[in-house]
Amino acid sequence: MRAPKLLFLPLILVFHLLQAQHVEQDEHSIARQWNEIMLQTIREDFARPPVQARNLFHTSVAMYDAWAVYDDEAETYLLGKTVGQFSCPFKGIPKPKDIEAARKETISYAMYRMLTARFSASPKAVGAHMRFRNKMKALGYDPTNRNIDYENGSPAALGNYIGECIIGLGFQDGSNEQKNYMIQYYEPVNPPLPIVKPGDSALVDPNRWQPLKLPEAFDQNGHPIPGTQKFQSPEWGLVHPFALKASYMKTYTRDGRKYNVYLDPGPMPLLDTLTGGGSSDHYKWNFMLVPAWGAHLDPSDSVMWDISPASIGNVQQYPATLDELRTFYNFDSGKDPGLGHTVNPHTGKPYEPQIVPRGDYTRVLTQFWADGPKSETPPGHWYAILNYVNDKPELVKKFNGKGEVLDDLEWDVKAYFALGGALHDAAITAWGIKGWYDGVRPITAVRYMSDLGQSSNKKLPRYHPAGIPLVPGKIEMVKKGDPLAGPKGENINKIKLYTWRGPLTVKDTATQVAGVGWILADHWWPYQLKTFVTPPFAGYISGHSTYSRAGAEALTLITGDAYFPGGVGEFHVKANSNFLRVEKGPSVDVTLQWATYRDASDQCSLSRIWGGIHPPFDDIPGRMAGAKIGIEAFGLAKNYFYKDRDRDGYFSFEDCDDSNSSVHPGAENPELDCDKQGK
Repeated sequence: MRAPKLLFLPLILVFHLLQAQHVEQDEHSIARQWNEIMLQTIREDFARPPVQARNLFHTSVAMYDAWAVYDDEAETYLLGKTVGQFSCPFKGIPKPKDIEAARKETISYAMYRMLTARFSASPKAVGAHMRFRNKMKALGYDPTNRNIDYENGSPAALGNYIGECIIGLGFQDGSNEQKNYMIQYYEPVNPPLPIVKPGDSALVDPNRWQPLKLPEAFDQNGHPIPGTQKFQSPEWGLVHPFALKASYMKTYTRDGRKYNVYLDPGPMPLLDTLTGGGSSDHYKWNFMLVPAWGAHLDPSDSVMWDISPASIGNVQQYPATLDELRTFYNFDSGKDPGLGHTVNPHTGKPYEPQIVPRGDYTRVLTQFWADGPKSETPPGHWYAILNYVNDKPELVKKFNGKGEVLDDLEWDVKAYFALGGALHDAAITAWGIKGWYDGVRPITAVRYMSDLGQSSNKKLPRYHPAGIPLVPGKIEMVKKGDPLAGPKGENINKIKLYTWRGPLTVKDTATQVAGVGWILADHWWPYQLKTFVTPPFAGYISGHSTYSRAGAEALTLITGDAYFPGGVGEFHVKANSNFLRVEKGPSVDVTLQWATYRDASDQCSLSRIWGGIHPPFDDIPGRMAGAKIGIEAFGLAKNYFYKDRDRDGYFSFEDCDDSNSSVHPGAENPELDCDKQGK
């Protein structure tokens, strides 16, 4: 164990820790215990991914600094430092007799102070605060102790002080926490879309985000929210980042207001409503693919897939242009060009096949990745994955796979800090891009183009250059005699889609399946609950893709292995378990499996297309940004952990010739190097 890095005061002060007769025993480290409490509290809070990414990072900072202050090599992040515009002075403390006990107490008080402040306005704040207090009492600590006079050596006071510093940082980091993260100046250009009505005739700009208007609305954590959506965190690019460099940022202005954009991908394809020119063809193809993939959500279509790592994952190259998207995503059958893995490198044996209906696989992965299986939001989901990895007996807790085996507490605080920095920067990047480019969602684009008509043949009825292209068997026109024609033929020549039939066809989600069939395009819904439909913020770029790729790269580097411990990660869903929530299913047991963290990330990205939430051009820029974010966040975090900052070489994407470089997916001991594998 390393000696503590402390300032020894002239007078040796003696102090003792408050202990209860019955201190709660837990097999996990104190950091893990508080992280699990944090995740449960997120599940009960409003579903706000960027806000929760920030909360997770700040709690990770609190725990890391409370650990690092007692270490002779690690450097604190906030304690004794200035971060952004906020300073947290620190005068030092005397050496405690029991360093591990002091760390446990300091971490607990820091977390208690921060969590009680951050979740004071949560819809279940009373229960959350009771959970925090009960944990403190179980640990033998006094939750009413608010002393911050740490100079006498009190770990409790130091923890309180660290918590207060985190709270102070939060009031000056650009998040607008003081006003509950309210919109500061963004305004939508499009009027709301009444989702239960057909079509979208009131749309002003098909290239900009449109709020939805629902008769009854709940967020993904089940809390009632206003029926008319408001853009969530459109100015999040103003938030102070962890590892994002100033050189990565561009500042744009709209209506005299500032939008910061990191890792700017440039504009999305736009629909020219007058001529159908420019990038309209790319716009159309991308949004056409979304309902086309909706046809894959039928477990009774006799299509069977091997969803084991033998056939899923191991993508070798990602599209660099819009033209390349068309070969990367299989328009007809789904999937990407992943090769799968020949053998499990940890066992030396092939992966066992798992043959299931495609419709069960696509439905399960859509719901699994939507907000985390327990609704801890996408950034919280990657913390849950890290905790799952930490519990795998095959995991050897060597940081980056090197050096000494770390004890559970040191491993946890370092892993949480590195992952938290990556996910925090992913939120700033993705939401900064969302706020500025204000990209349209599929629910708007599909309905709008279909309202205009078809753009395939000028000789056919309802031709419009900005209409949706016709694809036999997938996108067609309603003809006379068609079951969709209507009693008086009122729907003849309208556009119809062969896709998932929508949530309104399901009256009982425990016993019914919507199924796949022909529907009028102006009635198209994503594969979501009718009380949610689409997230309340712009599409471009995909937050899920950004979070997941950042998380995957961070975990690859933290563990020093691209593969899950033992060569496989799994999540099992029982048949007819109501896991889908949208409808009955799955019809058979389904076990999602991933060989590598990147495979899991790539599956998450595809899930948002099957879920009707994103087109492909939202996805790939998110993956590429996430790759940079995850690697650089790890590199910066590592520099806080070790005195010899360059012992393994500090990494920056500015050192690479290829901006799409990333960690090699097959590397058993990934380094911070630049290869072409992520291109």
